[in-house]
Amino acid sequence: MGAAKLFQTTPRILSGPGTLAELGSEAKRLGASRLLLVSDPGLVEAGLVERAKAVVEEAGLSVELFTDVSADPPYEIAEAAAAKAKEVQAELVVGLGGGSSIDVAKIAAVLATNPGPVSKYFGVELIPGPGLPTIMVPTTAGTGSEVTPIAILSDEGEQLKKGVVSSYLFPAVAILDPELTLSLPPQVTAATGMDALIHAVEAFTSVKATDMTDLLAMRAMELIFSNIRTAFANGADLAARERMLEGSMLAGMAFANAGVTAVHAFAYPIGAQFHIPHGVANSIMLVPVMRFNMLGNLEKFAVMAEIFGEPTEGLSLREAAEAAVDALYTLSRDLSIPEHLREFGVEEEHIPQLAEGVMKVTRLLANNPRVLTLADAERIYREAL
Repeated sequence: MGAAKLFQTTPRILSGPGTLAELGSEAKRLGASRLLLVSDPGLVEAGLVERAKAVVEEAGLSVELFTDVSADPPYEIAEAAAAKAKEVQAELVVGLGGGSSIDVAKIAAVLATNPGPVSKYFGVELIPGPGLPTIMVPTTAGTGSEVTPIAILSDEGEQLKKGVVSSYLFPAVAILDPELTLSLPPQVTAATGMDALIHAVEAFTSVKATDMTDLLAMRAMELIFSNIRTAFANGADLAARERMLEGSMLAGMAFANAGVTAVHAFAYPIGAQFHIPHGVANSIMLVPVMRFNMLGNLEKFAVMAEIFGEPTEGLSLREAAEAAVDALYTLSRDLSIPEHLREFGVEEEHIPQLAEGVMKVTRLLANNPRVLTLADAERIYREAL
């Protein structure tokens, strides 16, 4: 008998323009009257926090705010959010924002009911019991964190990003309202959208992929690849925004179960040390890592070329696989995403230490379709310089 395959996701998902209006009734359905809403200063400024707060208060519920989330949040921010949840005796935590706010909300919810510090939960299934229920409202089509059991936080001391993985981190509800993504600037649309696409690509090529995750990853790639240019070029296109959000969610479902691979392993050390935005770090590493990984599964790479609309008739398997990598390179250029690590201050002398950082991300390297050595890691970083 082979190993059992497990598939889990967020049990309740509401999607479509205007679904933010359901936030209060969903909180009531979960039996909560006191909420903590976790978000960031940018969304306060954009007026989205006030909009969400008004929806909750109209439903007759009380809501307190924690809006100190930063990009690549250090774990101390999650602990501060948890302290706030306890202080206001929250019965439910809402995460409103990109992956950072959603991940902080997830950790705040579990630390409100489990003993800290958060550092003892870095790893897989180390949280002893359930947290407060959570509702996640993404405002970027990026991480798919609203449907994953994962939270990524920065350990600034070690200059590494670390993951907490636990089935207790699955939100109770995800609300996907594309209207909330209309104000995203083009650069953020590009970087977060590439992150979502990379989730789908990595889930599809992971050694832990299953038929179910392949289905989700293929549809996610189709939706994102065919809509990201429109969302980038014309952010007011609601249909493109809606498809991006759906694609990001499906990619999240796929990688929550199949895992991501070496692209993310390479992105973590450069993100933590040089504060390169996560989607940009992933995008810079995507093509060098995919070129390396291609030999591990030429068939799946050839399938991706078809999904990306590349003409593959008459091509060898190897040529079709290369066409998929070329399509990703062209897309990245179309979206004006930085191409080189040097643009962020990374130099040749940083490479040995960064490569050692990659080799520590064993949780992700275990999913990679090709075995990676330290020498490979150094060579791939050099290619991205």
